[in-house]
Amino acid sequence: MVQDSANSAPPNPEGSGVPPEPTPGFGWTRYAERINGRFAMVGFVALLLLELVTGQTFFSWLGLR
Repeated sequence: MVQDSANSAPPNPEGSGVPPEPTPGFGWTRYAERINGRFAMVGFVALLLLELVTGQTFFSWLGLR
């Protein structure tokens, strides 16, 4: 029996149907943007916690006000 390759999907090595995670690379890659976004979210939450704990704004904490 011959399988028609035009109608069949390429085999997924993981077998789950979910696309594999992007691999790290150099430059403006989807992986790099995802990591940068996650670090930005963590930094923003840390800034909010700093203001909540100290009772000062970010600029007064830096000594700019």
